[in-house]
Amino acid sequence: MSLLVVLPVVVPLLAAGAVLVISRWIIVRRVLALAVVAGVVADAAAILVIADADGPLVANLGGWPAPVGITLVADRLSGLLLLTSAVVTFAVLVYAIGQGVTEEARLGRSSVFESVYLVLVAGVALAYLTSDLFNLFVAFEVMLVSSYVLITFATTPGRIRAGMTYVIVSMTSSLLFLTMLALVYAATGTVNLADLAGRMQRLPPGLAETLGLMALVVFGIKAASVPLHFWLPDSYPTAPAPVTAVLAALLTKVGVYALLRTHTLVFHHDGAWVLLLATAIATLLVGAMGALAQDNLNRMLSFLLVSHIGYMLFGLSLFTVTGFTGVIIYMVHHILAQAALFLVSGLITRYTGTSVPRRTGGLVAVIPVTALLFALPALSLAGIPPFSGFVAKLTLLEAGAQTRTWPVDVALAASLITSLLSLYVVARVWIQAFWGPRRGLPGAAQQGAEQGARPGAEQAAERSGRAGPVTRPMVLATAGVVAAGVAVAVFAGPLASLSERAAGDLLEPTAYIDSVLPGAGTGAGAAGARR
Repeated sequence: MSLLVVLPVVVPLLAAGAVLVISRWIIVRRVLALAVVAGVVADAAAILVIADADGPLVANLGGWPAPVGITLVADRLSGLLLLTSAVVTFAVLVYAIGQGVTEEARLGRSSVFESVYLVLVAGVALAYLTSDLFNLFVAFEVMLVSSYVLITFATTPGRIRAGMTYVIVSMTSSLLFLTMLALVYAATGTVNLADLAGRMQRLPPGLAETLGLMALVVFGIKAASVPLHFWLPDSYPTAPAPVTAVLAALLTKVGVYALLRTHTLVFHHDGAWVLLLATAIATLLVGAMGALAQDNLNRMLSFLLVSHIGYMLFGLSLFTVTGFTGVIIYMVHHILAQAALFLVSGLITRYTGTSVPRRTGGLVAVIPVTALLFALPALSLAGIPPFSGFVAKLTLLEAGAQTRTWPVDVALAASLITSLLSLYVVARVWIQAFWGPRRGLPGAAQQGAEQGARPGAEQAAERSGRAGPVTRPMVLATAGVVAAGVAVAVFAGPLASLSERAAGDLLEPTAYIDSVLPGAGTGAGAAGARR
């Protein structure tokens, strides 16, 4: 069973090299890349089923046990997020192939898109599965390098500038992460999370809280929380639609996951919740107000992404089973909804030649399927019942109601205001783009919609701002992500039960610690009550 934990990291890395070697054989490399990501989906599903039934799965690489060796661990939380992320990465890869984005990323005569994309898949999997801080740092660096290439591969001035902003902020975060890592090792003699669960409790409170604050800043940057969010709306909208979709869906959630994992196993101290709560309130409101001020759909969605990170930080700050349950449900919902909306934005841009809703109109009569694909995740993001966003927000509101203090009440009010603002933003897009007066479609888009161009035709359409053909794989991939989001709402009961069990594991991590360091879990690292 331990092999299942290794495969999502190792196989995509090996396949990335193979795809690069055979890059001139277009069909072969595409089939290989799709097969590998589909295999990650199947592997993640198996991991989740086994971890839920039998407890965490552990793999000691090279036969070296923790805390000396590299150990990968899959529990309910990492299995669920790995499965959700793998579904999105598969759909986005199908979309990218259908749009022809894979042929834009070239190094000489060789395409590098699939290779870099597989490296990103491996980095995300490593972040979810690693059990030590150093390899978490490595995972973030792998994601940084691959995402930078994906953002900037077309080498337009706008993308290079946005990519530089992204890299500078990310490198600053990495430097702070490395500093924190060195201090943790100097203070405790280990970077293994399970080992740190016991050793951090023996540190002086001031030192432990300082290290926890550093971790909060590092992962807050990765999660794009206010005031460390400014890089995201500037970077993501410039990339091609499938690249934006996968980065927006996954990278910030990996940051939230790191906060969940480290602040329950390692940095579970009383002082963090107040700062987390204040950050959550600021993130909710600043992101929502930023979305209100945008005309460009991609920038609007980027600010909504920032805003909804605040919901997850709010649940994390409560440090209760119900709060963590809401965070986990919200992460699953948000990965799917955000990816779907950015993919739909790409479809709209291809149809109309613009990503500014007020320049279009009447699209519901021209592209009704795309209109439906926008409406479903948009309503879910706004928290309208019976969609998954409503289930997630209701769970978080319930958690807040169980913890009645005035700061929590302020956060509850901010959550409700943000939900209303989100509804207003997506409703405005609907009215302007789909429900308003029809302004017609550019000839290229109309021709592509009517004739169904082959994947790869007019590859630079989105990059240049012109309309282009929308292929069947693009629509089917988007529909698949939307359908997955609907399935989350349909099976909300089982998901809530699974999330509650995962939340319990976070607050009482004995099973996780024992799986990594047998016999060390009793009395070491349990997070306990919130305060």
